Amino acid sequence: MARFAGSDLASTDMLDEELPQGSNSQGLDIRSTPREEMELFPLDSFAYEYAGRDIWVEFEIPEFTAICPFSDFPDFAIIRLKYVPNRLCIELKSLKLYINSFREIKVFHEHVINIILEDFVQACDPRRIEMEGDFHVRGNIKTVIRASYNKRSADGDV
Repeated sequence: MARFAGSDLASTDMLDEELPQGSNSQGLDIRSTPREEMELFPLDSFAYEYAGRDIWVEFEIPEFTAICPFSDFPDFAIIRLKYVPNRLCIELKSLKLYINSFREIKVFHEHVINIILEDFVQACDPRRIEMEGDFHVRGNIKTVIRASYNKRSADGDV
C-alpha cells in the first residue's frame, strides 16, 4: 500500500472499501439533506417527434440556490445544461419547479450536480447530456462542477 506524504494514512482501492467519511477539523455540525427527504418536484417530459435526429437543447438556469451543509448559508450558481433528446424532451415548467425545489435543500456542490444529472437522465433518457454548475465565489473560492452522460446503444455505440 502507498502512504500519503506526511501521514500515516494508507491509500486503498476505494471500490473495495466503504465510502470515506471525510474530515471535519473545524468541528462543524455537517448535515446534508438525505436524498429520500429532498421532496424535489418531479421532472415531466413530452414526446420528441423527431427521434433519431440529433439536436442540442440548451438551458441556462441563472438563479440556482441550495444550502451549504457546512455553514447553512445559501449557495448560488448558474446551472448550464445541454442535451440531445432520445425520444423524450424535458418540459420547461417542471424543470423550473424542480430546480427551485433545491432552495431549502442542504447539499454539497459536487452532489447536487450529480443528483440533477441522475434525475434528468431518469426523466427523459437523453442520448447525451452535459452540465455545469458554476457556483458563485464564496470565501474567496469559486467552484465549477461538470458532469456528463452518454447513452450506449445495444451495439455499444454512443
